Amino acid sequence: MPHALPPRALAVPLTPRPRLLRLALPALAGLLPAGLARRFGLAMVGLVSVLLVGTGAVNMWVTYAEATAGAVQVQREKAQAAAERVAQFVEGIESQVGWTTRAEWARVSPEQRRYDFIRLQRQVPAITDLQYIDGNGREQLRLSRLEPDVVGSGQDFSGEPLFARAVAERSWRGPVYFRRGSEPYMTLALAHVGRMPGVTAASVNLKLIWDVVTAIRIGRAGYAYVTDAAGRLVAHPDMSLVLRETDLSRLPQVARAIANGDATPTTVQGPDGRRVLSAHAVIPQLGWIVFVELPRREVLAPVWASLVQTLVLLGLGVLLALLLGGWLARRMVGPIRQLQAGAQRLGEGDLSQRISLDSRDEIGALARRFNDMAGRIQEAQETLEAKVASRTRALAQSLDDLRLAQDRLVQTEKLASLGQLTAGIAHEIKNPLNFVNNFAELSAELVQELEEALAAAGEAVPEALREEVAELAGMLRGNLEKVVQHGKRADSIVRNMLAHSREGGGERREMALNPLVEEAMALAWHGARAEKPGLNVTLEKELDPDIGTLPLFPQEFTRVLLNLVGNAIYATGKRAQRGEAGYAPVVRVETRAEGDAVAVTVRDNGTGIPEAMRNRIFEPFFTTKPAGEGTGLGLSLSHDIVVKQHGGAFLVDSQEGVFTEFRVLLPRVAPEKEA
Repeated sequence: MPHALPPRALAVPLTPRPRLLRLALPALAGLLPAGLARRFGLAMVGLVSVLLVGTGAVNMWVTYAEATAGAVQVQREKAQAAAERVAQFVEGIESQVGWTTRAEWARVSPEQRRYDFIRLQRQVPAITDLQYIDGNGREQLRLSRLEPDVVGSGQDFSGEPLFARAVAERSWRGPVYFRRGSEPYMTLALAHVGRMPGVTAASVNLKLIWDVVTAIRIGRAGYAYVTDAAGRLVAHPDMSLVLRETDLSRLPQVARAIANGDATPTTVQGPDGRRVLSAHAVIPQLGWIVFVELPRREVLAPVWASLVQTLVLLGLGVLLALLLGGWLARRMVGPIRQLQAGAQRLGEGDLSQRISLDSRDEIGALARRFNDMAGRIQEAQETLEAKVASRTRALAQSLDDLRLAQDRLVQTEKLASLGQLTAGIAHEIKNPLNFVNNFAELSAELVQELEEALAAAGEAVPEALREEVAELAGMLRGNLEKVVQHGKRADSIVRNMLAHSREGGGERREMALNPLVEEAMALAWHGARAEKPGLNVTLEKELDPDIGTLPLFPQEFTRVLLNLVGNAIYATGKRAQRGEAGYAPVVRVETRAEGDAVAVTVRDNGTGIPEAMRNRIFEPFFTTKPAGEGTGLGLSLSHDIVVKQHGGAFLVDSQEGVFTEFRVLLPRVAPEKEA
């Protein structure tokens, strides 16, 4: 029987390729420099590899499906054809034996019967024994190629299947049997025509079916074999297996065919132990089964060829992708590196740097945008330096003028009080300070516009350029934020100085205290919410309705209330940021009549005031807040308004980390100097 090619033969064409790749990779590494070029080249190689692997996988699957379907179709046709030929072989023998079962044959002489049997054996070489049994089941004649003839033995066969079943069914095909270790045989018995029919039985040598089996050709190593209904081998290309009465019922395909006649082709283990694709067909007249099997390795031969082709295409595709990716990457990286170098020089302070690119693609547009941005930054810096220098000189001149004015006022004694001098200084500082603040905000807008221009460029901007410009913009924004922060703090100081200079100013009049307190609480609450939208502080109030009116400077006292409530909200907010479990920030405001005075109390459960600082909180420019968050004039101004303007008292009580309480006492009658 022919054998499939060894698996080693399929791998022979692949052996030189790993060595070729090992020699080619060092040369290809120089085509892909590190950075964007290497990533671009690897991405291209990955894309080509995925496409080729996917196409190869689909091609292999289609090839496998087509090869399997074709082999199955051929095997089914071969098995069916073999089954029909075996059936025709048996039916031909039955037809030859059948002419001895006619009614007139029973009336011929014994010598004529013997002569007819001899002639039948000559015509059908497969018949080794012929036997005539009369209607009573007695043997009358037996002719054999292997044993002496028997005439008129009278042996009783009436109970044997070859007589009883042949008479009942008109014909009977016996099971396969082996005669003394020789070839397989079967018995055919046909009933005669008539009232008490006799039976002609023929022993058929099944060795001749071997010619039918060996004539089947499928592929290079395909073969066919026949088993009986019990799974014993009847015919096989290897005759030695038949002579050993091999039982194949243990094979899965044979067992399944015997059990339910399932004709679905399957990949199983063949009689020789190899994996095969098996199909079969049943011979209904005999109950025998014809199996046609093809080694699985031969079925997969086109698949292996497709795999070799796919690997070759994959290697060529990767090589071409590396070459093309390296070329394209070098074309792209050059302009990007020019952008990177320009960004680096700009980051080092060379604002006159410009990038010269003739490209009309996105990179060229980015270079032009970069040049515009660098020009605007240079112009803004030059303008800023000039204006700051000019305003600094103006401020220095103003300070000199203020010193001269102060000296003149001291010398001529035209200054009535220190408050007037403070107001003059504040007014002189306010205008240049406003200019510095406005210019700092304008510069911050320029930085924001720079960042928006960088964002508009999209992914075309290299990562290195984006990082360097972002670092430069962040540095500028940080410096400008500091200028704005300290400018606002200076502006707050100036405003408080102006407020100090108005000591005793305004008009004292009778005012209802409770509505004034409610209005100040609302203003402080909304101001704090506008500054910190996520603020969650509870405001509580308990206002004594019997207080009535008091002689107040309403504008000045409202400033005191706003300062106290605002400080309380700030302290509770600071403590809430610590994340203490179960903490609920609360600010409580109370008014209460106490004899000839009225008490206004503002209490919070915030951070509290350390004992070491409690005695200094009313000093000008002293603050407990972090640097840049307070001027240190709020409580000092409030103290002066309550004590000096209204003739009242200002008390404070606090415990660090627990509470702070400010208590303001206002007289019901204005002081005599105010009256």
